[in-house]
Amino acid sequence: MSIVYISAEIGLKSDLHTYSGGLGVLAGDHVKSAADAGVDLVAVTLLYRQGYGMQHLDERGVQTESYRDIDPSHHLEDTGIEISLPLDGVRLYSRLWKMTVNGINGSTVDVIFLDTRHANNPETFVDLGERLYGGDDSTRIRQEYLLGVGGIHALDALSVDIEGLHLNEGHCTFAALEMLNRGWSRNELRRRTLFTTHTPVPAGHDRFAWDDVEQVLGELLPSDAKKVADSGDTCSMSHLGIGLCGRTNAVSRLNAEVASEMFPGTKIHPITNGIHHRTWTSPATASLFDEYIEGWRSEPNRISDAPSIPRDSLSKAREENREALRKMVKERTGVELKPKLLTIGFARRFATYKRANLVFSDLERLREIGAGRIQFVFSGKAHPRDEGGKALIRQIFEGADELHNEIPVAFLPDYSMEIGQVMTGGVDVWLNNPIRPMEASGTSGMKAAMNGVPNLSILDGWWPEACIHGVNGWAIGDSEAERDDERDVRALYRILEQDVLPVWENDREKWTSIMQASMTASAEFTGARMIQDYIGFYDQFRTD
Repeated sequence: MSIVYISAEIGLKSDLHTYSGGLGVLAGDHVKSAADAGVDLVAVTLLYRQGYGMQHLDERGVQTESYRDIDPSHHLEDTGIEISLPLDGVRLYSRLWKMTVNGINGSTVDVIFLDTRHANNPETFVDLGERLYGGDDSTRIRQEYLLGVGGIHALDALSVDIEGLHLNEGHCTFAALEMLNRGWSRNELRRRTLFTTHTPVPAGHDRFAWDDVEQVLGELLPSDAKKVADSGDTCSMSHLGIGLCGRTNAVSRLNAEVASEMFPGTKIHPITNGIHHRTWTSPATASLFDEYIEGWRSEPNRISDAPSIPRDSLSKAREENREALRKMVKERTGVELKPKLLTIGFARRFATYKRANLVFSDLERLREIGAGRIQFVFSGKAHPRDEGGKALIRQIFEGADELHNEIPVAFLPDYSMEIGQVMTGGVDVWLNNPIRPMEASGTSGMKAAMNGVPNLSILDGWWPEACIHGVNGWAIGDSEAERDDERDVRALYRILEQDVLPVWENDREKWTSIMQASMTASAEFTGARMIQDYIGFYDQFRTD
């Protein structure tokens, strides 16, 4: 009997680019952590043959995209199994590919990829598996039908006996309807299903016209679906999923509070995200832990012993990490970072609420504080249709151009897991300034912390649970509820000038203790801790 984990994207490695950002990389870390813990879990996702798109940036920061085909045979095992399911009056065919993820103690988790490049599919069906989050609503709803309904068909073809469902966001909701179609009662579905919500923004949850839902699902759609979804004129996939499922969790304590307002009457359990520690420690950090923290690879809570690491050894590992970043930046952008300057990193999806350009709000003030003292490294993609996100990238390039004589700024194109690891290991401070409370969790800051990089962040997502201001990082502001960019950038500049730079330049002993405290904090935010929290829910699939 297996727990079935379904997600629209699962990021397992850089060159299998079927992920866009935090949701997919978190899903990959969930799978890896489940394998480490020996959980009997099978994961299902779609194989996007062209992925999320490669980012290209011109000298002004104008983003364009190109798409290169993924050859699944280079990454995945062909199971030799195909499925078909009814759609639009004909049949949709899918090949099944598999990646086996190995846990540290010999356990494995299989990730099943559904592939629509099949000779019997018309072009419109082939397109369903081409691009992640591509196409219009007509494409998206059919992708979600393939993911949810097709995912259950795939598991049946693979003879997987389903103990329970874990649906990672509303994209997966149709899987619950397929289980009802296969004989689960409503009570059984509620008992054996967990729904995870990440998105704290109503607009971020997929909504489809009810006519389109009825056309795609046919008899799979329950007669009371509109009542269950309680979402008005359109079908909110998240409301439908939460209405059907017995338990719902959010991905941080603050995110649970926000989700409780979005889904009134639903108890939202907080399970703060965690990162797969062996994936996200840099080679130099891993070697450091190997030498001074026995057993950290199998028991990452031992990273809390970081204060016992000799300061000289920690400094040496940090210099290796910084050098690896300088090398990558030079090779990929031509910018030469200076070894002695404080390097501030910012890398994530370029959604507008993350305010990537906030630190450039007042260039004169930034010059006063940081000329000859700081430098920046940015990375991140905007969604191909997100003009606001693309504008942020252009604004960063404009700021970099104005500052280039005083404050070096580099932008690493085509953000990936590889770039993320080098950046979270190689910068000196990790900057995060979203509009609170719109950051669901923010796992990149956890990765930085684990590598001894303190966070400088708005108190959003995971950071309110970890931050001890001035001890393991710094808080920007005081958990204010209303958006005020001017207030937040003033707070950012003040902390940078009065708290961060004086310690960096004048008190290496205190800076080292902040790095160690940052590592200690990260021990509470590992995938190993996260999966144990989820196991508590998985166990209830059997015992209720």
